[in-house]
Parts: sequence; structure tokens; C-alpha cells
Amino acid sequence: MNAATLNVLALSGSLRKGSFNTRLIEAAKGLAPKGMTIDIASIRDIPLYDEDVRSQGVPASVKTLAQKIRDADAVLISTPEYNYSIPGVLKNAIDWLSREEKQPFDGKPIAIMGASMGKLGTARSQYHLRQVFVFLNGLVMTRPEVFLGAAHEAFNDDGTLKDDGTQKIVAELLEKLWAWTKRLN
Repeated sequence: MNAATLNVLALSGSLRKGSFNTRLIEAAKGLAPKGMTIDIASIRDIPLYDEDVRSQGVPASVKTLAQKIRDADAVLISTPEYNYSIPGVLKNAIDWLSREEKQPFDGKPIAIMGASMGKLGTARSQYHLRQVFVFLNGLVMTRPEVFLGAAHEAFNDDGTLKDDGTQKIVAELLEKLWAWTKRLN
């Protein structure tokens, strides 16, 4: 990590075109402090985890994502909440990545945020995700917590974030991620 730059890899826990969580990451890119870059990696091409598939060779999409995480200074995850928990596609990607020989989340600074139409935002999903990262030794920040509820009202028609309060808390999350990453390194 260079003191003047911070390279963040972002993952959206939703595959949907127009996803509120992908929009939230796009908003974060515009709210990032000077010197912070945020690149979005897709989990779309990660196949369902199957030990039989893995025993014949880890898919290229998994290897590529694992290397992108290793190369990043920090990770930013924006997750929806499905049935009070982590979306299956996100958990599946993490399950694949957890089996890499050099597990990419080990010791990696991580910030979590999320958006949903419900009043609680993604609180339950984020807490479950934190539990997963305890096992993987991912170093998740504890605050600020970004639970964007009523996400369908928080964005303009073009997908930009219109809610000033959310902009402020996302900017704070990114500033704290920078400090957290610097502290850990």
C-alpha cells in the first residue's frame, strides 16, 4: 500500500442489472477520498460450488477474482439481504474463494455496506457476512454501519444516489476504510 493511494476492490452481492447495491458502489466511487480507487469485480461467472468441479481444477473466474482480491489494498462489499441473510451468489463466491490455497481474504481490510427496500436495510445480512469473515480472518471494520433502507427512493432515475445522508455515511465509511487499512499495514 502506498501512503498516497489506496486500491479498493468492490463486490456487489447482487447480479441484477440496476441493482441498488451496484448503484451504491458506483456512488462510492464518486465519494471516495482523493487517491482512493474503487474497481468493481463481478461474481456473475462464478459457478455453483461443487467439490467435484474443484477437484478437476479451480475455474478461471475464481482464480481471477482471488488474484484481484489479493492485489487490492482493501475490499468493499455491498450486499442485499435475502431471507434475513447473505445472498446465495455472494456466499457461493466466498465459499469458492475460501478454498484457494492462499486464501485471499486472510488479513484483508474489508468494509461492508448494503441497500434494500426494507426498513432495516441489510443489517441481518451484514451481520451474517461478518460472521463468515471471522472464520476467513477477513478484517472487517465495525463502523460506520451503512444500512440503506428504502433504497428504491434513494436513487435518481439515472441510478445516482440522491440521498445526502447516505452520501455522507458512505464517504465516512471510505475515509474510515483508508484509516483502517493504513492502521493494519
